[in-house]
Amino acid sequence: MKVCIAEKPSVAKDIAQVIGATQRKDGYYEGNGYQVTWTFGHLCTLKEPHDYAEEWKYWNLRQLPIVPSRFGIKVMEDSGVQKQFHVITRLVQNCEMVINCGDAGQEGELIQRWVLHLAKCKAPVKRLWISSLTEEAIKEGFQNLRDAEKFDSLYAAGNARAIGDWLLGINATRLFTKKFGQQKQVLSIGRVQTPTLAMIVQRHLEIENFKPEDYWELRTVYRDTEFNSILGKIKKQEKAEYALEKIQTEPFEILSFEQKEGTEKPPRLFDLTALQVECNKKFGFSAENTLKHVQSLYEKKIVTYPRVDTTYLPSDLYPKIKGILEKLNYYNTLTAPLLGKPIKKSKQVFDDKKVTDHHAIIPTGVAASGISPDEQKVYDTITRRFIANFYPDCKVSNTTVVGHVLKLEFKATGKQVLSDGWRFVYQTNKENDKKEEEKIMPTFVQGEKGPHTPRVDQKQTTPPKPYTEATLLRAMETAGKQVKDEEMREMLKDNGIGRPSTRANIIETLFRRKYITRQRKNIIATQTGIDLIQIIDNKTLKSPALTGDWEKKLRSIEKGEYEPNRFKEELVAMVVELTNEVLFKKYDKNITILPDKEKPAAEKSTKKTTQKKAIEDIQCPKCKEGKLLKGKKAYGCNRYKEGCNFVLPFDFMGKKLTNNQLVQLLEKGKTTKITGFLIPGNDTAKSGKLCFTSDFNINLEE
Repeated sequence: MKVCIAEKPSVAKDIAQVIGATQRKDGYYEGNGYQVTWTFGHLCTLKEPHDYAEEWKYWNLRQLPIVPSRFGIKVMEDSGVQKQFHVITRLVQNCEMVINCGDAGQEGELIQRWVLHLAKCKAPVKRLWISSLTEEAIKEGFQNLRDAEKFDSLYAAGNARAIGDWLLGINATRLFTKKFGQQKQVLSIGRVQTPTLAMIVQRHLEIENFKPEDYWELRTVYRDTEFNSILGKIKKQEKAEYALEKIQTEPFEILSFEQKEGTEKPPRLFDLTALQVECNKKFGFSAENTLKHVQSLYEKKIVTYPRVDTTYLPSDLYPKIKGILEKLNYYNTLTAPLLGKPIKKSKQVFDDKKVTDHHAIIPTGVAASGISPDEQKVYDTITRRFIANFYPDCKVSNTTVVGHVLKLEFKATGKQVLSDGWRFVYQTNKENDKKEEEKIMPTFVQGEKGPHTPRVDQKQTTPPKPYTEATLLRAMETAGKQVKDEEMREMLKDNGIGRPSTRANIIETLFRRKYITRQRKNIIATQTGIDLIQIIDNKTLKSPALTGDWEKKLRSIEKGEYEPNRFKEELVAMVVELTNEVLFKKYDKNITILPDKEKPAAEKSTKKTTQKKAIEDIQCPKCKEGKLLKGKKAYGCNRYKEGCNFVLPFDFMGKKLTNNQLVQLLEKGKTTKITGFLIPGNDTAKSGKLCFTSDFNINLEE
């Protein structure tokens, strides 16, 4: 009898049906010479500290660092898990062969190997390695079973990752909790979660400490086309106004007019991170929800294996592409132009050297029926990207015009789509939807001159934007580097922090620990998260770049190019160094980290400021005798019957003033700079300062 072990019951059922094991037993299927059983994900786990030594059960600084001489595993303490483990043990000890049908990735390999080890499996083991759960893929996989030994390095990497996370997580969490925690709060530290939190905190501090600076830009309009001065951001207003004065009455002359035809390639196929980024931008899905939806689509055989970090397909998949396209019936209008001719084969899509354990996420061709609306959105996103990659490139015309006034150069650029190519896939099919018309730049002739309308725009530098889940995932993928180019991102993936399959869980862990919180789409650090990162001096522990280096070593273990024991030794050395650093460094005795109620740090500080003084306690600035009363639309003096007509509205020129700004107005006669006023006659918001004298008055009816 051959025993197949899948990672979950639903997958076991699919495999059993394909190979003819149709009799349902207690904990497995049987038939046609096979027994098909399953795990529930992790049946086994690394032993806990108290499993090695009784004294390690207690959180005591004197016991740190905790480093077992040899790591062990155990079956999880759950009655259902224990029962299923005994089923697996009985089957594998009485079979002729075991077929590992676990999830075809590092974590799946680890789960199965731990179970087989504790079950004392002596039978030979084969590996089923497939990228989708369709009947065709399962049959093909069983016809090409692989030797389990070929995946020893994959298991070694998973095992090293688990041990590394245990070593750092157990020791650092106990160390910082006992040293700095209060009110029974656990300060969770992790190999990936801590540098991720550090990136969020760093961004928070950059925003909080940002000081806006004024700058000016010189522009001019010639023949209904706006040109920007090559001077860029001018830091002194006098310089900008001087330049404006000089060119005001001088003619504008065209120096060059250049049009170049170019191409835009379709966006790459999806790996998991790119899919999570896209779904967060388009639908506001969290990384965890996107993973849940695409995993469900995979288990329903609709898309291929999702936990991947490559955007390429292997060349041996090329002959199957036409068949997949033919099965996408819902997308007939998009696939029809492709099916009447040879399917495009480009290096951007097919590259064997860049395919890792699995290929990019694509549809299988199985009809997408019985799926939820959110799953439909994810499926449509994957399918359109897949179809788009077999369309021609989009052809564009890029225009660059350079002109000058008194030798001061100005530049204008524009783009016109000449042929949609792959962009056709993203156009809607609704008749009343019109494609947005592009602004086509007029033709200019070198040497032509004419009047123009110059102006100076005053602007302010802006702080960096808070992370969203989309931008945070990209930052984790590139170890904190700001990278827009797709090819550069591919090169940095080996140094990213975390793996595509674990990043969503890391972000959710930070939410659960109340180190971060959401403000609409933005991810904001809480005060607890900020305090924790600021108290950690060890750069390795919170550096995305150095953590990315660990990740690279784990990938090298997976490829058989780095010794797992060496990685473990490096982690042990770091844990010892970190423990000594925290235990023996002299800290301020008052340093503690209090539990946080998931309030963003910025929000908490604002609340403290606005509660300093109530407006009703402030004296009327006009009559100097009355107090202020709050009405429906404004504050007014309580001596209005005596003739004081002072009124201060809540809204001024389209801007609702905060409590703090109103207090500043009443006490100081002016506020700090406020943005967002709507100036009559302008359609853009301007910046300005509010101030008033003793006879300041606003008529609310105007």
